[in-house]
Amino acid sequence: MSIVIGAIGGIIVVVAVQFFDKIKIDDPVGAISVHGVCGMWGVLSIGIFARYDDAFLGREDAGLLYGGGLEQLGVQALMVIIIIAWVGIASLIVFSALKATIGLRVSEEEEAEGLDVPEHGMAGYTNDPSYA
Repeated sequence: MSIVIGAIGGIIVVVAVQFFDKIKIDDPVGAISVHGVCGMWGVLSIGIFARYDDAFLGREDAGLLYGGGLEQLGVQALMVIIIIAWVGIASLIVFSALKATIGLRVSEEEEAEGLDVPEHGMAGYTNDPSYA
């Protein structure tokens, strides 16, 4: 089943990257798609594909496809909601603290010039004008 879960995750990540690009979310490395969307898929896939009840709840089969019903899938969906809430609140706290102290953005001049050379010592793309 791990191959099936991974294959579905591979499809989901591509669709998610395209979706976030389409709605203009700035995520150039696909972190939201990989860690967020596919992370949710991984959590939910337990409720679908779990063959054994590893939580010692007295059930033989836990996942939906193995006759466990919707109970485990519901628990996994609840965990997705809890994770989203935790990440949202923690991110709000951290980013608010950063914004109040050192700031979240570079100056407009630095943004226009790009940060590849000043921050990393080399151009990120060969067509970069500062690539020399």
